[in-house]
Amino acid sequence: MKAARIHGPRSVKCDTVDDPKIEDNRDIILKVTATAICGSDLHIYSGGLPQPRPMTLGHEFMGIVEETGSAITNLKRGDRVVVPFPIACGTCFFCNHHLPGHCENSNPDHYGPEGGLVTEKGGALFGYTDLYGGYDGGQAEYVRVPYADFGPRIVPEGLTDEQVLFLTDIFPTGYTGIDWGNVKGGESVAIFGSGPVGIMAAKSAWLRGAEKVIIVDTLQYRLDKAKAAAGCETILWKDGAKDVVEQIRAMTQGRGADVCVEAVGFEPDRNLLDRAKSVINLEKGSPKVLEACMSAVRRGGIVSVLGVYPTTYDNFPIGQFFDKGITLKGGQAPAHKHIDTLMKYVTEGKVKLDDIITHRLPLSEVAHGYKIFKEKEEDCVKVVLIP
Repeated sequence: MKAARIHGPRSVKCDTVDDPKIEDNRDIILKVTATAICGSDLHIYSGGLPQPRPMTLGHEFMGIVEETGSAITNLKRGDRVVVPFPIACGTCFFCNHHLPGHCENSNPDHYGPEGGLVTEKGGALFGYTDLYGGYDGGQAEYVRVPYADFGPRIVPEGLTDEQVLFLTDIFPTGYTGIDWGNVKGGESVAIFGSGPVGIMAAKSAWLRGAEKVIIVDTLQYRLDKAKAAAGCETILWKDGAKDVVEQIRAMTQGRGADVCVEAVGFEPDRNLLDRAKSVINLEKGSPKVLEACMSAVRRGGIVSVLGVYPTTYDNFPIGQFFDKGITLKGGQAPAHKHIDTLMKYVTEGKVKLDDIITHRLPLSEVAHGYKIFKEKEEDCVKVVLIP
């Protein structure tokens, strides 16, 4: 079969590899009908998250059940399903507490309570390096799905692939940021990052009754897409964090936003000074966007961290955190927890997900897809790949 595999920083190729096989009686083999490139994939592509051996990428995928293990009774050959991005057993302590990203059984080689840089990680993710389980992902013609009696959801009749594909990750992730923000109605929400997750967070904020939704980005074309897809107010980050924070406060009676969502992570756009600081402090990337969120949120407000941060950082503003009484929540989104509710939103027509797609490419052009997404070329916001 054909599969998109990482071969080192900025090197993704469409390779011919062996078809996956059933390895456990709770597995299924899925024929992939649609998959997408996620912003988290770019951390592997850039080398920010190392992957020394070739590996099939991709944790946003859906398709048709091709084969089932002997223990699978909820699915059959021919069923059309969408698959949440964490690989979770469904029976351990964390799965039973709606925390599938912390599954105790899916990542046996690197799992642990510490949350270290290279060991004692959380549960497994599809196509997300050996540190997170080493499972091949779904940017391929076929993929093995473990614990398939817990993860995959059957797609209701009448919905296209593109209408439901983003239930795999970016919609549950964006929704999680708003859920962690305890949005119940009437709040102001500021979202940093106008990529796919940021736009999904904006859509989710409206679903949860927010009164004002603001989205911040460094690129105007991404803000234009956010405004068109989510109907939010926008701020262009061009003169530094201080200017952005002042604008948010001016839009929120001087207090700051009730909720700030960090949807960028450790690889933001950086100037030479930012890069020099990270070298001196032995840091990977920069926490500058998280720091901006902590300034822009009101006293007693909530900051939801959806962007990936794999390392420690000096000068973390713990004094500001304490003085303002900020609640800080972050981590991998519990996609399994929310996917059924979000599927219902889609089925009932309360939210549209496919309006963020800017590029549809065959799997054979995956290298081009990664390049334009990473370099923000061709006004790229979201790439869908067709195997």
